[in-house]
Amino acid sequence: MMEKKKLHTDPRILRTRQLIKDAFVELLEEMDLQKITVNRLAERATINRVTFYLHYRDIPDMLEKMADDMIEDISMIFNKKSTNHISSKENSWEIIENLLGHIAENSNFYKSLLASKKVPIFRDRLTMFMRDSIVTRLDESGRQPHILTEMVKEDILIWYETSALIGTIVSWLQNDMPYTPTFLAKQFSLLHNRGVNVEN
Repeated sequence: MMEKKKLHTDPRILRTRQLIKDAFVELLEEMDLQKITVNRLAERATINRVTFYLHYRDIPDMLEKMADDMIEDISMIFNKKSTNHISSKENSWEIIENLLGHIAENSNFYKSLLASKKVPIFRDRLTMFMRDSIVTRLDESGRQPHILTEMVKEDILIWYETSALIGTIVSWLQNDMPYTPTFLAKQFSLLHNRGVNVEN
């Protein structure tokens, strides 16, 4: 459904929203969020105010919709079926690798809006999404991960796993991505094999 929605959006609308998003990221690197106005955004995006208001009611509405778009993009990565004949466990790590690849390809956006504390909505939304994904995988696995048999409460495990994943991605961005998405995904896999990660 989300993928079809994106495919049917007018390319001109997508282009304008991309201009606004790029302008916002640039301005956020130069000033505090409170100083970013519609006028400044429109000027940096080389559009007029009327065009901005055709897409968003105001800055908060823009942030909400940008966060929605971010989760939509990530959901598409998680919902995409692997074309390779691999196990569900291997597919989980392929998804993580694809997620990291997507973040790397859009590093300016994610570094400014995810790795920064200036606009918490983006990290909050991603945290909720990842937490729900971990819960879903636990439910779908139909079995208790080994760590849960060692008297670790499931909710604490979910909090821990979510924070570990998001925190590592944020640190990776803040350190200018010193490792490739493939290498970092393999590192997550190694942690999993030690019984630290619950992704199955």
